[in-house]
Amino acid sequence: MRVMIKAQFDTERANEAIRSGKLPELMKETLDHLKPEAAYFGPEDGCRTCWLVVDMKDSSEIPATAEPFFTQFNAKLTYTPIMNADDLQKGLSQIR
Repeated sequence: MRVMIKAQFDTERANEAIRSGKLPELMKETLDHLKPEAAYFGPEDGCRTCWLVVDMKDSSEIPATAEPFFTQFNAKLTYTPIMNADDLQKGLSQIR
């Protein structure tokens, strides 16, 4: 199932990562690990935020996808199930 993960980084932790020069490396490691279909970055609610679209085969993948954000960035996470246009059409065709 496609899931959109929204991660809002703790400002102080992200500032430390920027000052130390580690932010690019940490983000690359995280993205290489999660292999998102899409990744977007920007501000939301005054926080550095990323939105990632990942395909999760099972809910047991949640801890492995969450931990890099918790441990590296002290981030707040939300997981939202989402569909692309093909998924929507398939789902709508099953409504009677």
